[in-house]
Amino acid sequence: MVIHLLTLFPEFFESPLQAGLMGKAAEEERVRIAVHDLRSWTHDRHRTADDYAFGGGPGMVLKPEPFFEALDALQAQPPIVLLSARGRLFCHDDAVRYSLGPEVTLLCGHYKDIDQRVAAYDGVEERSIGDFVLSGGEFAALCCIDAIVRLLPGVLGDHESAAGDSHYEGLLGAPSYTRPPEYRGMRVPEVLLSGDHAQIAAWREESARHMTKSRRPDLWRRYEGEHGAVD
Repeated sequence: MVIHLLTLFPEFFESPLQAGLMGKAAEEERVRIAVHDLRSWTHDRHRTADDYAFGGGPGMVLKPEPFFEALDALQAQPPIVLLSARGRLFCHDDAVRYSLGPEVTLLCGHYKDIDQRVAAYDGVEERSIGDFVLSGGEFAALCCIDAIVRLLPGVLGDHESAAGDSHYEGLLGAPSYTRPPEYRGMRVPEVLLSGDHAQIAAWREESARHMTKSRRPDLWRRYEGEHGAVD
């Protein structure tokens, strides 16, 4: 697939996109991540991409023209994702949906805000990665890219690598342990050392349910709604 990034700071992505799974996926041509400088679609000698807000107030607002002209030049097709603190929470289902398409375009805001006409553009979805404010959409874009790319066929090596992750089946993931079996008085649960794969699977399922119910009651309520009441 192709992931387009529109940003005022293309240099921000140079190192992260070359590291880890994202770099490996790009090297193996499972994904192409194209970073575009928004200032390429400005038309004054200062390459101005922001201006004062109508109605006054502090901070600068990114102008609509560079975004619209960039989307036209790229012939961008939905999904077009604006990373925004006003957006609906980006979740696993979004990552799955984006990963199944041929392309996705991510719009990175900066400064005080982006002109609302960009958010209202046909095909644009506003997404947030949490109830907090970042200094720019670039940080959120990296989170989205990683969540999408790791779901592409062949990136993780096998399907089971993702299948046990938190949120994959609507629950948080069960805890993980490795050697040594005891450390500073803390022991690995005996069931994990038993070799009984049926009991281990049951323990992991129960642990996932308990952890989700206690830590994320919102996820638990949704899980119950989709699967019926669970003891």
